[in-house]
Amino acid sequence: MERAVSVTVPRAFVLDVTFSDGTRREIDMASDLWGPVFEPLRDPAFFAQVRVDSQLGTVVWPNGADLAPEFLYYGEEGPPPGYYEQGEMAAEDAQTHVETR
Repeated sequence: MERAVSVTVPRAFVLDVTFSDGTRREIDMASDLWGPVFEPLRDPAFFAQVRVDSQLGTVVWPNGADLAPEFLYYGEEGPPPGYYEQGEMAAEDAQTHVETR
């Protein structure tokens, strides 16, 4: 699974995110800053307060706004088919492993 490990703001409303596999993505968020959680991010100074939450593996802001790491990694097209099912299978395998001990 993709995990953000660093983030910078090279210009207003743009994130430069580096992931644990070394991939870097530049994401222009200007058109996505709507709704109660994301509207405060329209203030460039507040937007620049973004940081990586190492537990979630994604970017977060002080008001609790965050973005799914797969959105950051794959963009608006989203992850490939089967992406979410693979995660569910891994979780089920882990649970089965714990139960059989």
